[in-house]
Amino acid sequence: MSENKHDYTIAVYPGSFDPVTFGHLDIIHRAAKVFDKVIVAVLNNSKKNPLFTVEERSKLLEEATRGVPNVEVDSFGGLLINYVVEKKANVIVKGLRAISDFESEMQMASLNHKLNDNVETFFMMTSPQYSYLSSSIVKEIARYNGPVADLVPIEVENALREKLGDEQ
Repeated sequence: MSENKHDYTIAVYPGSFDPVTFGHLDIIHRAAKVFDKVIVAVLNNSKKNPLFTVEERSKLLEEATRGVPNVEVDSFGGLLINYVVEKKANVIVKGLRAISDFESEMQMASLNHKLNDNVETFFMMTSPQYSYLSSSIVKEIARYNGPVADLVPIEVENALREKLGDEQ
């Protein structure tokens, strides 16, 4: 057993959340039942070209998780493991939709564990009704005025329509 025993478990659930979907929210709600505190950490990745800014994604996540008292929304850039340590967290939560997600996520978990063996990665399988769902698919459907109400919260649907309405 590690000498850094935690009485209070803080988990970080990182992602780009561009935009947040019901699949993400499924993982957030389930993680909030397991861990004392869940920090949903919006990745600010300069290599990606997101539809929503970090601030917009964070605001949408805050609205979508408003009813979950032990969830906090934040953002970060750089190495995830450094952010996790800075937040005094001891768990990284990763959602898996399919077995194809597992290989790259396992590699990242192994690297994070090598960098800091006091931080564990927990994999959560997405509920079957969301296994097909991704932010990319949602954006593609919304871009062509398809229905996204069953895929994202109403705030996200409205934000997508507003943002993509500007593009068309």
